[in-house]
Amino acid sequence: MIKAPYNNLQTSITTVNLKTHFTQYRERVDGALDQWLPREQIHPSHLHQAMRYSTFNGGKRVRPLLVYLTGEALAIPVSQLDGPACAIELIHSYSLVHDDLPAMDDDDLRRGKPTCHKAYDEATAILVGDGLQALAFSILAQDKKMLENAQARLNMCALLAQASGSRGMVGGQAIDLASVGKQLTLAELQDMHIHKTGALIRASVMLAAYSKPDIEPEQEKNLDHYAKCIGLNFQIKDDILDIEGNTETLGKPQGSDVEADKPTYPAIVGMNEAKQMMMDLHQEAINSLAPFGDKAEPLRDLAKYIVNREY
Repeated sequence: MIKAPYNNLQTSITTVNLKTHFTQYRERVDGALDQWLPREQIHPSHLHQAMRYSTFNGGKRVRPLLVYLTGEALAIPVSQLDGPACAIELIHSYSLVHDDLPAMDDDDLRRGKPTCHKAYDEATAILVGDGLQALAFSILAQDKKMLENAQARLNMCALLAQASGSRGMVGGQAIDLASVGKQLTLAELQDMHIHKTGALIRASVMLAAYSKPDIEPEQEKNLDHYAKCIGLNFQIKDDILDIEGNTETLGKPQGSDVEADKPTYPAIVGMNEAKQMMMDLHQEAINSLAPFGDKAEPLRDLAKYIVNREY
């Protein structure tokens, strides 16, 4: 197979339709999150204010978008997907609040704004993460618009718990912290990011898949492989942007991972090879969507966006 160079994809990305989807579904999930998050005036108001600050902070909403776009590919009514979309975004938001803490990555900026522990305080930031995580599972249990299938809801809760726990995102963060200053192999680096970044991205796709109890096993397998590929690509692109991006666009200090001596794809395999890996994974992701035909076109566009994004 002839490998396409990284730059070839830059000219082929479809942006108009994806921007429309981003806008449409970002507004939709933000509206749903606004309804689920406690109002600032509700006691304890300081905590609820901080929870809203951390959730509505300019996030791209890639994970909710994945829920909705997977739902499109499977012809699932969009109203059934608001709950899973909110749940995955709340888990993601909580993880960022905790990642930014002094005991973790010790970051002062997130998307160009003070991180939660800087805008409020460290104890509040810890509680914000705890509150957002609990709310995510509450939504999956309570949302009346979701599929009326108790087993499907249990499966979603189990999926999200594993993806966000020690065998998923939290485990990946633990590996990340233990890897600072160490020389990892490529396999070890991929294992870390399959857990830390990839687990929630795969969960985003599979939460939508679980909303269709009669989904064919082959469809589920293909969607999971697509999600695995774009999950790894998301991290490879992050590592590339840490070197080639700029602070203003990234919303956080450029070069922070290099300065912290974190293992990254460019550091282990070199920049050119990291970009080629990204292209190969992108092609795998696209190939996985072949059985879904035109209904999966937005998912293909999202895979391209991940490769081409600037922040």
